Amino acid sequence: MRIKLVGPCASGKSVLAARLRALGYDARSAAQDHSYVPDMWQRLNPPDLLVYLDVTLRSARERGRSGMGWTQAYLDEQHWRLRHARAHCDFYLPTDDLTEEQVLAETLAFLSQLQ
Repeated sequence: MRIKLVGPCASGKSVLAARLRALGYDARSAAQDHSYVPDMWQRLNPPDLLVYLDVTLRSARERGRSGMGWTQAYLDEQHWRLRHARAHCDFYLPTDDLTEEQVLAETLAFLSQLQ
């Protein structure tokens, strides 16, 4: 099963993808948040499962995203670019109050329901 992870910067996509791959899953993050092509996530290596990780500006800043235009308007722009993926995701997870381990656990719990 091919799993694609999308979400704004600092939502945890890269970390989750690496942890899922370490467990044997075919998981990759997509840079949909930087693309103006709404369905790019579908066009390039279409996934069997789409996971959307979300984050607020407060949490993004706590995770080191600051300066260089990191404002609410910038995050809103990323959310706008991700609107198609958000509407079509199989699993939506706000990661603000979760540790990396909790994000992995929540995702694995969702995946276990599919088997």
